[in-house]
Amino acid sequence: MRQKLRIAVIKKTMSNRFIVIMAGGRGERFWPQSRLKKPKHLLPIVGDKPMLVQALDRLGNLVPKENILIITNIEQRDAVLEVCPQLTADQVIGEPIGRDTAAAVGLATVIIQNKCENGVYAILPADHVIEDSYGFQKILDTAFQAAEQENGLVTVGIKPTYPATGYGYIHKDSVQCEINSQKVYAVKRFVEKPNLDTAQSYLDSGEYYWNAGMFIWKTSTIADELKTHTPVLWDALLKISDGIKNGGSLDQILEKNYSGLEKISIDFAVMEKAKKVLVIESAFDWDDVGEWPAVARHFPADENGNVQKGTVLINEGSGNIVINQDGHLTALIGVDDLIVVQTPDATLICPKNRAQEIKKVVKQITNSDDLKHLI
Repeated sequence: MRQKLRIAVIKKTMSNRFIVIMAGGRGERFWPQSRLKKPKHLLPIVGDKPMLVQALDRLGNLVPKENILIITNIEQRDAVLEVCPQLTADQVIGEPIGRDTAAAVGLATVIIQNKCENGVYAILPADHVIEDSYGFQKILDTAFQAAEQENGLVTVGIKPTYPATGYGYIHKDSVQCEINSQKVYAVKRFVEKPNLDTAQSYLDSGEYYWNAGMFIWKTSTIADELKTHTPVLWDALLKISDGIKNGGSLDQILEKNYSGLEKISIDFAVMEKAKKVLVIESAFDWDDVGEWPAVARHFPADENGNVQKGTVLINEGSGNIVINQDGHLTALIGVDDLIVVQTPDATLICPKNRAQEIKKVVKQITNSDDLKHLI
């Protein structure tokens, strides 16, 4: 009898928990494979499945399947449903226009509030690489409990392994509480991407985490913060909420109201201003795979450090990343440290140390009437 009661309590607790996966963006740094209608998170950049599918798989039974929502853009909605047939159309929300992460968080909040009065949810990126699903689920479960127990905004910090200059950082403070033998720290401050010397000092101190953009909170808690710090945005979101309550079509409601929402990130809008922010140290592997050179960390290299995917021949070359499709042969002779990516309609060649400039090429293509079909 006690066992049945315990199972019932667990199911009841889980029923108010939701996962929201952010799956928008164009993945410009992974052009030419990543395109507007099928960007990075819908491709198997690392692994055999699209990265969004991997993100769903690693959730396990953390929340009921029907409590998973995807926020994407309207151009990608059909593609998301195609690669994720386990989701219903109602679970995939298409933004008619990108308004940054605060609007997306606010939208998720009002949708979940209309589904569950005391809902709590995690908002997660769609395109990170995490192999340790069990460790990930364990930390998320602890984060859910912390959000419910402490009424704070909870984030997951990644313990840095090198002085990264491409990530934001979280400066931890004193221990707020302990849940499941896991320390939960107060957050002292968020820090923007540092220079190398500063990043090294963060690493040496042991007081900083990489900010992976994973947040967990009660809908009531984040709603109060949005109302306090972005009242204009929150008032506009309430109009969307009223439309949902009145049984309107979400697509039509968003088409009418979404473009007018304030465009600001959740970090600037709320996280850097909120009084009670908590951080839990991750106990799982993590990589955001932000640009082509990062792919090399996840594929075996030959004796000369070349990473190859597809049909490739390399003579007297080292440190190259070569990726192609459709049986096309790519041959390199006497070159080092290049990125070469071939698709049926475009080929990219650039030095690895200039990978960040791929976004400039994408902008040029976008502005060209003759080439913008390649975006």
